Amino acid sequence: MTRRALLLSLLAGLLLATASPAHAAGYRYWSFWDRTGSTWTYATEGPSTAVPSDGDVQGFRFAVSEDSADADTPRGTASFTAICGDTAARDGHKRVALVLDFGTASDAPSGETPPARRTECAVVPRDATTAEALATAAKPLRYNTNALLCAIAGYPETGCGEQVTGKKTGPEQSRSDGGPSVGLYAGLAAIVLLGAAAVWQTRRRRNAA
Repeated sequence: MTRRALLLSLLAGLLLATASPAHAAGYRYWSFWDRTGSTWTYATEGPSTAVPSDGDVQGFRFAVSEDSADADTPRGTASFTAICGDTAARDGHKRVALVLDFGTASDAPSGETPPARRTECAVVPRDATTAEALATAAKPLRYNTNALLCAIAGYPETGCGEQVTGKKTGPEQSRSDGGPSVGLYAGLAAIVLLGAAAVWQTRRRRNAA
């Protein structure tokens, strides 16, 4: 392969690499969180088996994410005192502070609008699970056949953990308006430079002939 052909091959490969923004598949679902102090931690078990204690703060966030490491935490400040401070303790019961974050419009299913974030103080029996606490404070709930939590307070109306393609990731994200990415501009600039180099090499060989 001649040096000119090699340069043209590199140009084509670089154009293909920079013209396509990085995309990754994500899933639209409710994630479940535990709060310790001022920190949210992704729950290690589902709400149907988790048994919170009196004074616990737990959160749910609806969003599109690839996995637990990529999941968005519930937004806003949250504390047991702020949520359940006005709710008196009862014998044989516990108080669980719940933060319900319905997410953003960009994460919502087509045609649906996320409700405003809200908090609830659920008063349930001592042995109640988080799912039972949630059922007392945010009906209607919706589950699929695999017991996956699909909707809280009726949101979203349809869908359950469906895959969402085209989520932009990485430092060279494409613009939300559909315009070219930063990577594309960089690739075009590189092509101009390499093209100039190819022309210079051709002229040099002619002059040397």
